[in-house]
Amino acid sequence: MLEIQNVYKHFGGIHAVEDASFSIERGSITGLIGPNGAGKTTLFNVIAGVHAPDSGKVIFDGEDITASKPHELFARGILRTFQIAHEFSSLTVRENLMVVPGAQAGERLVDTWLRPKRVSLQENELAQRAAEVIDFLQLTSVVDELAGNLSGGQKKLLELGRTMMAEPKLVFLDEVGAGVNRTLLSTIGDAILRLNREKGYTFCMIEHDMDFISRLCDPVVVMAAGGVLTRGSPEEVMNNEAVIEAYLGTGRKHHR
Repeated sequence: MLEIQNVYKHFGGIHAVEDASFSIERGSITGLIGPNGAGKTTLFNVIAGVHAPDSGKVIFDGEDITASKPHELFARGILRTFQIAHEFSSLTVRENLMVVPGAQAGERLVDTWLRPKRVSLQENELAQRAAEVIDFLQLTSVVDELAGNLSGGQKKLLELGRTMMAEPKLVFLDEVGAGVNRTLLSTIGDAILRLNREKGYTFCMIEHDMDFISRLCDPVVVMAAGGVLTRGSPEEVMNNEAVIEAYLGTGRKHHR
C-alpha cells in the first residue's frame, strides 16, 4: 500500500533519517519502534508532508506522493495523529468530530443563504456519523464536554475518532499510548483492532510500549540512527541481538 524508498532527511549536520526503506502492507498494523532519536517521528513527518525529504520517494497505491501537502494527503485518505493530541479545546467532543470532513456545504457563506436545507441535511448526517463514532469509542459520557477538559487518554480516543470521521485508508499513529492509563490504553487498543478487522483500516504506529506493540502489530519495523535496522514479527524483533544492542547499548550476552 505504501512504500518508503531510500528516504534521507537532514537538518544541517543532523542526519535524522538516513536511507530509510520499508513498506506497509494493506490491511496491516505495522509497528515502528526504535530508541529516542532514531528518526521515527521525522520519517512520519516526511510521509505526512510536513517535511520534504532531501532525497528518496514515498509511493502510495503505486503513485508518487513525495512532498505532497498534508491537505492533499488528507484527500487521498492518509491521516496522522500526534503524540500530543491536537484537539479543538473550546469545542465539544461532538463538534470536534463534526468539523473534520472536508468540503462541507456550511463552509460556504452562499450555501448558508441560498441552500439552507442542504446545509441542514448535511449537518444532520454528520451528527449521525459522529454519534456512531462516539458510541464505537465509548465516549458517550463526554459527548458534550469541551475537548480541552478531557483526560489525556480521552483526547487520544478523540483523535482516533477524528480520523474515523474522514474514513481514511491509512492512519499513522504517533505514540497513541503516551501518557495514557492502562484501562484507557486497553480501550484504545481494542478500537484500533476493531477498525483494522471490521473496517479494513491500515495503521502504522510509533510506540514505546512493547506490550502494546506485541498485542497489535505485525510486522514491526525497527529504526536506529535514522535507518531501518530490521523488520519482523514482535517476537523476532524482541529477540534480535542487534535490536537489543540498539536499545541497551550492548548485546544481551553482555547483560547476563
